Amino acid sequence: QEQLVESGGGLVQAGGSLKLSCAASGSIFSANNMGWYRQVAGKERELVAAISSGGSTYYAESVKGRFTISRDNGKNMLYLQMNSLKPEDTALYHCAGGDGLDYWGKGTLVTVSS
Repeated sequence: QEQLVESGGGLVQAGGSLKLSCAASGSIFSANNMGWYRQVAGKERELVAAISSGGSTYYAESVKGRFTISRDNGKNMLYLQMNSLKPEDTALYHCAGGDGLDYWGKGTLVTVSS
């Protein structure tokens, strides 16, 4: 069974918004950390945001003030609200879980047009 399933990606104009969702299995979600990575072909993957079970958050400097990570513990769901999107945000976004963010989903594609 798929343990991390992302959704919500799509095509959006610069300045627009998208909300990504991740449905996680309970065993992964029960671990301390959940997060979002993004990756572009030929480039290194980047940790965009992360959140602990206690609600502590991390954001990459490039997305601070624009992206918000959240989690719904009752539904085993992880979210990434993305506002003021820029073309440089275009990437395949992966949900990740586990204490070391070791488990990855297949990803959902976000494309931001200029």
